[in-house]
Amino acid sequence: MNALKLGCIADDFTGATDLANNLVRAGMRVVQTIGVPAAPLAAEVDAVVVALKSRTLPAAEAIDQSLQALTWLQAQGAQQIYFKYCSTFDSTPEGNIGPVTEALMDALHTDFTIATPAFPDNGRTVFKGYLFAGHVLLNESGMQNHPLTPMTDANLVRVMQAQTKRQVGLIDHKTVALGEAAIRERIQTLRADGVGVAIVDATSNDDLLRMGPAFKDLPLLTAGSGVAIGLPANFGLQPSLQASQLPPARGLQAVVSGSCSVATNGQVAHFKALGRPALAINPASLMHGHSDAVVQQVLAWATPLLQDGPVLVYSTAEPEAVKQVQAQLGVAEAGALVEHALAAVARGLVQAGVQQLVVAGGETSGACVQALGIAQLQIGPQIDPGVPWCFAPTSTGGVHIALKSGNFGTADFFSKAFTVLT
Repeated sequence: MNALKLGCIADDFTGATDLANNLVRAGMRVVQTIGVPAAPLAAEVDAVVVALKSRTLPAAEAIDQSLQALTWLQAQGAQQIYFKYCSTFDSTPEGNIGPVTEALMDALHTDFTIATPAFPDNGRTVFKGYLFAGHVLLNESGMQNHPLTPMTDANLVRVMQAQTKRQVGLIDHKTVALGEAAIRERIQTLRADGVGVAIVDATSNDDLLRMGPAFKDLPLLTAGSGVAIGLPANFGLQPSLQASQLPPARGLQAVVSGSCSVATNGQVAHFKALGRPALAINPASLMHGHSDAVVQQVLAWATPLLQDGPVLVYSTAEPEAVKQVQAQLGVAEAGALVEHALAAVARGLVQAGVQQLVVAGGETSGACVQALGIAQLQIGPQIDPGVPWCFAPTSTGGVHIALKSGNFGTADFFSKAFTVLT
C-alpha cells in the first residue's frame, strides 16, 4: 500500500466532509473515518479525514482525541497533517483551535504553522487578518448569536492569540498575491521573529492556490477546508471524476435539521414553502424524560409520509427562541437533549427505509452518525460548496448521507440535494 499523502483531523463531522469534499474535487481519493479507527487503514487512498466531535469539548479532551488521531495517521505514513476547523473559526472562548494547534505542533516538533479559515466559495474571506462572512465581518453575520460558540470578534490574530502561548502573526493579502516565493520569504521572516502561528489572508480561490505550493514543506497546516484545494497538486494529483463516484442511490428520503444558523433557517422555510411535510421539535418538550415519547410521535408522523418524498424533522429556531430554551435548561443540556432526540429520529427513519438522509448542523451530524453506527464514509459528488453526498456501508446495503454545516448551502438545499444524488 502506498504511504498516505495527507492525514487530516477535523473537529466536527460536517467539517470533515467539507474538507474531504474539496480534496476529492481536487483529485484525491479520500476516506472519512468517524473517530479514530481501531485498525490500520485498509483502503488504497490518498488522504484520510478523521472526524472528531471535539469542537466544544473541554480543551484537555479535545487535545487528547486530536493526539490519538495524529498517532494513528502517523502510523499510516501520513506525509503532512491538516487540522481542520470551521470556516467561521468558532470554538469556545478558551479554544479549542489554539490549544489543539499547539499540542499538534509539539507532537510534530515544529515551531511554525499557518491558520486560515478562508473558504471564498462559501463567502468566507480573510483580509488584513479579519474574517468576513459574505460582505460583513464575522461578528455581524449572525455568528455572534451562535448558541454554543458565539463569535464576537472578527480579528483572527486577536482571537488566536487569546488561545495560544505562541506569538501570532499575519501573512497579509499583498504577500499572498505575490505568490509562492513571497509567502515562503514571509514565513522565514516570521519564524526568525519568533512567530509560531500565522493567520493568512485569502479573498479568492486564486489566493488559496498560491498558498498550496508555499505550504508544501510545513509538517502541520491548520485551516478551514479552503486551503485543501491547493494541496493535491503538491503530490502530483489532478482533478478526476472517478474520485467522487458512489454506488447508485436507493430508498426513501428525509432531512433532519438541528442547526439554528441563518442559512439553515432559510432552508427550512424554503422546504416548507414547497409544501413538503415538516415537523418541528420543541426542545422544551424533551424535558423531564419525555424525549423517547417525542421521538416515537415524530416517527409515527413521518413513516406514512415517506412514500411520497422527503420529509423534514427540525429543531431549527430563531436566536431569541433558542436563548429562551437555554435559559430554562442550560446551554449544554438544551443542546444535548436536541442532539440525542434528532439522532434517535434519524436512526428510526433509517430503520423505516430511509437510505438518502440529509443532516444539517455540526453537532447534530455528529450525534446522528454515531447513532447510526457509521464508522467510515466514502466521499462523493458536491451538492453545494463544502457539502458532498457520502456513502456509508451498512449490513443492509448502505446509506447515502449528506452532513451539512449549519451555515452552508443555498436556500433550496434540502430539495436540491436529492436531485443531485439522482
